Amino acid sequence: MPITVLSGAQLRTLLTSLTRDQIVSIQRNLADALRDYSIGNQDSGCAATLQPRRTAVTRQCGRTTIFMPSSTRRSIGIKVISLQDRESKPGCEVESGEDLRGIKRFTASGPGEAGSRTSVSSISSEMSELSFSSHEDEPEAEQSVSLSTSSGESDPLPVASVDKKPIGAGVSQTLGAWPGPGSRDTSPKGSVTLYDDDSLPFGLINAEELTPFRTALTTTMIFNKRKKVRTVVVFGAGKQAYWHIRLAVILRGEDIKRVVIVNRSFERAAQLLREIYSPENASWRGDVKFSAVSSEFGEYKRILHDAINKADAIFCCTPSHEPLFPSELLTSREGRRKGRFISAIGSYKPNMTELHPDILREEVTISPPHRHFHKHVQRSGIVVVDSLDAAMKEAGELIQAEVKPNQVVEIGELLMVRDAAKDSSLADDEKHLREWVERGNVIFKGVGLGLMDLVTGSELVELAKTRKIGTTVEEF
Repeated sequence: MPITVLSGAQLRTLLTSLTRDQIVSIQRNLADALRDYSIGNQDSGCAATLQPRRTAVTRQCGRTTIFMPSSTRRSIGIKVISLQDRESKPGCEVESGEDLRGIKRFTASGPGEAGSRTSVSSISSEMSELSFSSHEDEPEAEQSVSLSTSSGESDPLPVASVDKKPIGAGVSQTLGAWPGPGSRDTSPKGSVTLYDDDSLPFGLINAEELTPFRTALTTTMIFNKRKKVRTVVVFGAGKQAYWHIRLAVILRGEDIKRVVIVNRSFERAAQLLREIYSPENASWRGDVKFSAVSSEFGEYKRILHDAINKADAIFCCTPSHEPLFPSELLTSREGRRKGRFISAIGSYKPNMTELHPDILREEVTISPPHRHFHKHVQRSGIVVVDSLDAAMKEAGELIQAEVKPNQVVEIGELLMVRDAAKDSSLADDEKHLREWVERGNVIFKGVGLGLMDLVTGSELVELAKTRKIGTTVEEF
């Protein structure tokens, strides 16, 4: 069985050579996997119930190693990454298998059949709980949508355990995939090993570049659908920021006019600008204007206020312990004058947050419909995540804002509703959902899944073979 090995440099060569069509193809396959993860499609092997639990081990040196297994119908993956976590004490923890949803959202249709919604009518009944509102007299006002379930209040978070023994309070409660604050880059060090259905390895990939690439692929799934993305603000200057910028511009370059990079260290932001403006990046950056701002600037507050006010999309890519900007910039009357797409993928612990809790609290609070004499975007009532169970355990934004599970919806569920609406009587509901995704206020919180690495990595290995990139061991 041949195995293809992609080093960090080889993977970057492959990723930077991808065309827009190839990126869209990989993204579409990843979207299908996330949809199957959420709806419980066991035929594809991507269902959440078929994903092995993650495990983390903290050694005496304070370095935490995370093991992220995953599976599909035809392959198995294991991601092993390490980060320095000075807050942790030596020990081991595993991810709880308890479903934080509190209800059986997806059920099998019958013995041996795929685990999915029992029928389109069950989807329709849940869609009937969608709450839509708009201001018809304000042409630029955005739509609002609220997805809710019958789960009610959330159950207490499960206590992590190993062999049914509780973990001590000193052990890190995160199973995330990020280094600690102050690191030069937020990309984890490690690798992803890919196996076929006979458990024979066919790929070994350096994870440092793969992680930000697959994360940006997921973030831009919703970003792709936005009607207006003229101005994009990016917090951070590491690999996550680079790949979010690169994919956003490649996918929506004709619409984007300006990208503002905000970073604590101007030197790091300037380094990213130099990389973007290097000759090898001329093919994708187009006519977009890039600029950088740092908290070291004397006029930082004014510049930040102006950037957030004009932003159509905000990408937060830092392992921050404090909000990156004041909540008033989005919750004030001025801040609510238009809908924005906001992605936060950097924080990985309950005590970390990129977005102020007030931003999420207001987002999940639904006000009764009424007329306003000023342009005002209604809140959606939900936060979009990649995995509900992982987000409710790891996402500091959700935990600090006390967001409940019934106020969270997985991106795979949105894709499921969209696909179901195309083949049923849910056209009106799908229209409102589409209007919210395209124009409304959308907050996406991503914590990462091993499934994302497996699906994306498998696609990249196949491309590497055709382009003869990487090292191939014919008889492993």
